[in-house]
Amino acid sequence: MSDRPGSIGGEPLDDGASSGSARVPLLGPSSQESMGDGQKRDRLMAALALMAGIGLLLALPFALQAGAVFFLPLTTALVIAIALVPLLEWLERHRVPAPIAAFICVLLFLIAANVALASIVVPAWQWIRDLPAKIPQIQENLKPLIEFYANLDSFVNKTVMNFASAPMKQPEVMAATPPRSLIDLFATSAPSALVEMFFAILVIYFFLSGWTRLRRNAITSRASFGGAMATARVIQDVVDDTSAYLGTITLINLTLGLIVAGVLWAIGMPTPLMWGGIVALLNYIPYFGPVFAALLLAMGGLMTFPDLGWAFVPPIVMIACHLIEANVVTPLIVGHRLTISPIMILISLSFWGWVWGTTGALLAVPLLIIIQTVVNAAGKPDIAGFLFEHGTLVNDPVDNRPLRRKSRDQSG
Repeated sequence: MSDRPGSIGGEPLDDGASSGSARVPLLGPSSQESMGDGQKRDRLMAALALMAGIGLLLALPFALQAGAVFFLPLTTALVIAIALVPLLEWLERHRVPAPIAAFICVLLFLIAANVALASIVVPAWQWIRDLPAKIPQIQENLKPLIEFYANLDSFVNKTVMNFASAPMKQPEVMAATPPRSLIDLFATSAPSALVEMFFAILVIYFFLSGWTRLRRNAITSRASFGGAMATARVIQDVVDDTSAYLGTITLINLTLGLIVAGVLWAIGMPTPLMWGGIVALLNYIPYFGPVFAALLLAMGGLMTFPDLGWAFVPPIVMIACHLIEANVVTPLIVGHRLTISPIMILISLSFWGWVWGTTGALLAVPLLIIIQTVVNAAGKPDIAGFLFEHGTLVNDPVDNRPLRRKSRDQSG
């Protein structure tokens, strides 16, 4: 008797077709073994990739720290250039050639940097020179607090009272001319600082002058239309998010600095614009910057006012203004446009502050925005799923179930 379709050796094959169930392929022992070998190879490759990625992440901060002479000015220049891209595009839309538009952007940035230098660094230089002469006044202002805390413990009393009553040796003050411009500041410091500044300015200029061509090449070099659209979207998101954050935060910080400067001017604090500039600059560093600014204002108040109550007015004013800005103004303006996890901000501050110091702390949030935008577009690796779930990273083409789970079901 001849075999019919759906029969083996004349015997009908009961594969559930009569009942309407899905056909299940028959897999021999060799097929199951090959699937198991493939699963092990996929698992091994994923584990090797995970270990290589972890090793790269562990080595990256040390490489960035060792190569700070190159990486720090380069990263700073790229962040500044990305923030200046909207201004560049506005100039190009008004028929300004790209090289001239880039030169205007760099020139405006240098003017802003020199204005900040003139309002902050030059007066601060004089405050530093006057600090040794103001130490007796600071001791006199702090004497009630010192005596109060000294009574809590005999050891603390002995240590602090010795510090408060001991004559202070006046250190010899070297006469120095404060810097008058950004070039003067770097020229009086290490020669490498001037080279790094010049390198950063060149990077900003050439990045901006070639921005349109760079973006076009990055989009048109993709092999598919979907890849080109994804690349264009990521580039635009990076520029929009970074420039929007820096522009908005800069406006908020300038307003905060001007308000603090106005209040300090009203109470008779010397160089109020310098203190307002310090507040605006340190407010770029979340959490830690305002605290450090309050401590500096407290030191300035102790150096200026003979009364302890008036000496603490400047930091109290700064803290009050910062609380309003951080809890009302910034969430109202920035919160709807960009959401960043506070934990990620703290991690970024700790990482970049450890790698590059104060400059790294200033760059922490913009770098976090750029990295977060790129990772969200590229996709996040499912490390937790790889470590804690039983399935592999490859699905079964038959029923789209993980191979490990299919093997377990068959063995049962």
